[in-house]
Amino acid sequence: MKPQKQTLKFQAEINQLLHLVTHSLYNNKEVFLRELISNASDALDKLRFSALSHNELYEDDSNLKIQIKVDKDNSTLSVIDNGIGMTRVEVIENLGMIAKSGTKEFLAKLTENKTAQDASLIGQFGVGFYSAFIVADKVIVKTRAADASSEEGVYWESTGAGDYIIENIKKPQRGTEIVLHIKKEDNEYLEGQRLRNVITKYSDHISWPILMEKSVSATTEIQEKEENIIEAVTEEVVNQATALWRLSKNDITDDQYKAFYKHVSHDFSEPLAWSHNHVEGKQHYISLFYIPSRAPYDLWHQDSQYGLKLYINRVFILEGANQFLPRYLRFVRGVIDSSDLPLNVSREFLQTSDLVSSIKKTSVKKILTLLEKMAENEKEKYAKFWEEFGLTLKEGLIEDYDNRDQLAKLLRFSTTCADTDDQETSLKDYLARKLEGQEEIYYVFGKNLETVRNVPHLEAFKEKGIEVIFLTDRIDEWLLSHLTEFEGKKLKSITSGDVNLDWVQGSENKEENDTTDESFSAFLSRIKETLKDKVKEVRISHRLTTFPACFVNDSLGSFYPYLLKNEEDSFGGIRPILEVNSKHPLIHKLKEEKDDGRFEELASILYDQAVLSEGKNLPNSAEYVKRVNSLLVDLIN
Repeated sequence: MKPQKQTLKFQAEINQLLHLVTHSLYNNKEVFLRELISNASDALDKLRFSALSHNELYEDDSNLKIQIKVDKDNSTLSVIDNGIGMTRVEVIENLGMIAKSGTKEFLAKLTENKTAQDASLIGQFGVGFYSAFIVADKVIVKTRAADASSEEGVYWESTGAGDYIIENIKKPQRGTEIVLHIKKEDNEYLEGQRLRNVITKYSDHISWPILMEKSVSATTEIQEKEENIIEAVTEEVVNQATALWRLSKNDITDDQYKAFYKHVSHDFSEPLAWSHNHVEGKQHYISLFYIPSRAPYDLWHQDSQYGLKLYINRVFILEGANQFLPRYLRFVRGVIDSSDLPLNVSREFLQTSDLVSSIKKTSVKKILTLLEKMAENEKEKYAKFWEEFGLTLKEGLIEDYDNRDQLAKLLRFSTTCADTDDQETSLKDYLARKLEGQEEIYYVFGKNLETVRNVPHLEAFKEKGIEVIFLTDRIDEWLLSHLTEFEGKKLKSITSGDVNLDWVQGSENKEENDTTDESFSAFLSRIKETLKDKVKEVRISHRLTTFPACFVNDSLGSFYPYLLKNEEDSFGGIRPILEVNSKHPLIHKLKEEKDDGRFEELASILYDQAVLSEGKNLPNSAEYVKRVNSLLVDLIN
């Protein structure tokens, strides 16, 4: 039975998108045409790919094209393609709702923070269609899928006010026609020259012909004599209709590269950089990689889609071909066009093909080299990249053993050398500033910069002028399990129990330290006995100056358990080593304390303060407050 005419409500997220699109892009209205042409181009790509194995889909019409038509009398602008088309179900799914994971949460954030930069992310949802409402007060869609009968056309209509009309219609031609009823204030988009300028600006790279009507004066000798001119309407191709990536780099302008990026990525912002490569030899393929300026909204979703557009001899094959990139480069956008892969390539073939593996290996090198050049020559631009994608490169250092050295050079950190919170120091920068005789790269873990800037362990390093790297990202512990050295220098946690700074000129005499340790031996044993299983060991610290005590780790090495969370145990069940400052007045007072009960109270406060100085929570904060209050009462009395 033929489906009845229906009026359906937009999904709530669509209403949000319509509001964002029409308001955020108001000052850049002309992008609506770019988005509609881009969608039409995708529809033609999909038809040609499907027709490789089902030639009947062409329906005796293999001349694929995009048409732009203007009807000034009715104030309408139409974008027409004879591509893959849509079924009724697909129209509802594509124009009435969004199925991408995380969309609802992301849109809520955008709605709260309506900045121009955030607005630039809306294209990632594939919602270029809704940009039509920037200039139109009503939009009509007529479409038919390539494998459907002429009786299965679909009509869709909406004013963008919260609902839409959908019904089945008869449509002899496959493909999609989008009719925009242009607002009075935007009637400039009914002028042919204005539309040509927009197409040339944004869509010149589209590899399908974009046709517009052109009025040509046709005269005959008789007509000339009679001074009568007949207007014959013909169509002309407005764009170059050439696959941009196949052109020589010397023939492509920066503006053309940027326009193609927006087409291939559905991103409204410009890319940070790109790498265009023609590879010839044993393999023949072309790659064009882009580094976005903003992270996609689903960058950290496990099911996020990523990858390149795959073409084989200009024939579109696959969207999101992730077989050509490792997951940590999932932010990269672009195109791979191979001359060696078969047209009937399957995803299974791509996963096992040696050719694909070779292209992937080379592609990773190209992208990392591009980032290296950016880091070296365009530091401000790289700082922006690092802010958006730095964590994914850290993933890469863990996953990609072959490129570990190259990735290590791309890492950036905050350190004690700078007053800002910006992560701008490379490991190479660190080594250039190291002290004479320094054989290790020092770092400290913490849950945030405020915490690590104030950990007791930093005191000796600051005093001696030794730079320390701050690690505050959750991934950093795993990162340091794979990056143990850089250019021959081992990475060392300043919380490690075996840190030795005796090599620094002016350090304390080792014999003096040993004597101090011996004189405090009984006192240290007393604290250990008092704290029982809370600590593994108690010893004198040679790294503290103003703090009375701190924790260090022993066998954990770089795995100091900052990320181990346990409500009952601040250290996740791992017993730390407690180091005490033998020069601190509090330690001297505690050493002289004869009353066992008071000694236990003070030792417990010392332990709890060490926990707090690590930026951790006490398992029983009320007990700590009770102890401190008792101590204050004694002082007052």
